[in-house]
Amino acid sequence: MNPRAPTPPPMSSRRPPAPNPRRRLVLVLAVLALVSVGLIARAIDLQVVRKQFYQDQGDARFLREVPIPVSRGTIFDRNGVPLAVSTPVVSIWANPPELLEHADRIPKLAQALGVDAGDLAKRLQERNAREFVYLRRQMSPDAAEDVLALDIPGVNGQREYKRYYPSGEVMAHVLGFTNIDDRGQEGLELAYDSWLAGKPGLKRVIRDRLGRVVEDVEQVRAPVPGHDLSLSIDSRVQYLAYTALAQAVQAHHASSGSMVILDPRTGEVIAMVNVPSYNPNALDDSTPAERRNRAVTDVVEPGSTMKPFTISTALETGKWTPATRIDTTPGTFTLGGHLIRDDSNNGLIDVTHVITDSSNVGASKISLTLTAGQMYDLFSRFGFGSSTQSGFPGEVTGYLPAPKGWGQFEKATISFGYGLNVTPLQLARAYSAMADGGEIREPTFIKGGGTSPQAAVEPRIADQVMQMLKTVVSPQSTAPQAAVVNYTVAGKTGTAHMAIAGGYSSDHYTALFCGIIPADHPRLVGVVVIRDAGHGGVYFGGLVSAPVFSQVMTGAMRLLDVPPDNVQHWYTGNPAAPAATPMAVAQQDAARPVP
Repeated sequence: MNPRAPTPPPMSSRRPPAPNPRRRLVLVLAVLALVSVGLIARAIDLQVVRKQFYQDQGDARFLREVPIPVSRGTIFDRNGVPLAVSTPVVSIWANPPELLEHADRIPKLAQALGVDAGDLAKRLQERNAREFVYLRRQMSPDAAEDVLALDIPGVNGQREYKRYYPSGEVMAHVLGFTNIDDRGQEGLELAYDSWLAGKPGLKRVIRDRLGRVVEDVEQVRAPVPGHDLSLSIDSRVQYLAYTALAQAVQAHHASSGSMVILDPRTGEVIAMVNVPSYNPNALDDSTPAERRNRAVTDVVEPGSTMKPFTISTALETGKWTPATRIDTTPGTFTLGGHLIRDDSNNGLIDVTHVITDSSNVGASKISLTLTAGQMYDLFSRFGFGSSTQSGFPGEVTGYLPAPKGWGQFEKATISFGYGLNVTPLQLARAYSAMADGGEIREPTFIKGGGTSPQAAVEPRIADQVMQMLKTVVSPQSTAPQAAVVNYTVAGKTGTAHMAIAGGYSSDHYTALFCGIIPADHPRLVGVVVIRDAGHGGVYFGGLVSAPVFSQVMTGAMRLLDVPPDNVQHWYTGNPAAPAATPMAVAQQDAARPVP
């Protein structure tokens, strides 16, 4: 042992302090207290502060507000025949995220829907963020039931209504149609959409995770069904008019035709048809041109059908009477370097025969004794150049030029129906005023919806013109083919060259006839307009349009039970007036000014 080696320090006798149980207990209690406070705060936040938010979130996943569909009002004709009805259908919809979880069922679903499986899958993928996507709208209830019977998760049905038109193309232009959501898009469906549509209801329902309704909770808003609508249209007369017009358009190789029939006593539209037409139950097969209601949207130059209004202006001045003589020799008349002609030399005739012979020369010479203001004023009173106020969507006003621009030649051409434009409905309204003693009314498509009339001309003058118009429907004038057996008919033919760039076509015509029956106690006024006639060689109004009037009115008088007014003819059983030859009917009717 080395005596110099240092000795280690002595070992300490002190021990480390023992753990303090009290401190540990306080620490644990503090932690528990903080956790409890947090839980309480969270509970307060969930149950009090944001209670409504989380309830709304929960309800949004199971409680839904869904519409209660309502049926659109039915449209009836004047006799209670349904023209537009709503039928129940089912639209198939899906929740894309849920359906895509079962993508193996998509091919079967596509087959039931009648669509391509690949296109359906792609569509669902593109809309994966949505909860509601239509798969197919407006299926028949039986077909929809077959789809729902597959019990594919996320696929559901929704009841709706679809419009159906029993009369198809016959009523198409008057009624119009609705869109996929059953809202009016054209015709009276559009004009009276707010009346017909009603208001869908609203209810709260509980749905399960598959989207199926398991419980109705409450009705939020009661549904209000659409109102029914009774039209002035007589579907029987409408069918007669459409059939006769379609036959004439086809027979004369025309581009289109229109016919309007009014009740002159009320202004009610009894029939309105156009050719070509379309089937509103299959809109995809139609074109915009076919869907246009040409009776209110298309204008024509009225030709000789304007002569009665020129004569009315002359009679109103007091300078002219039905017997006043006027020399039309030699059948032509030069005015301002322009030649106005008749197709034959009518010689010295009276004012009545200006109508009977449809003399352009006679009408022109009468117009030269009138002022532009006088003619414009009377034409305006008969509704030319302004809307008829029928309320039909898309109706045009026609065109009546301001009188300050009328020179002598303009007065003359306007006197026999060139230089202004009218719609078939405007013509029907004007002739209805003449038939009703000079009282003009706003046309209406609603049964009993007629308004109070306004005086267009004195009853005396209207009666004088009516007597002139009776002479037109005779073998000696231009419209013997408008005759109706056992009834007197008044009317006027018109044949107008169609306007083209730089002037008038030499081989394209508009053929017109405006008729009143029975002439002594008018019940119906009919206007027939056939456009672009003549491709078959016949184009005069008396040969193209007048027979349509006769065919339709022969049936209409029987259907409406109108007693004959040609009593002598009725009792003696005389045959109908003989048909005129093309040369006889052509008399003056197609003449036009030649520059």
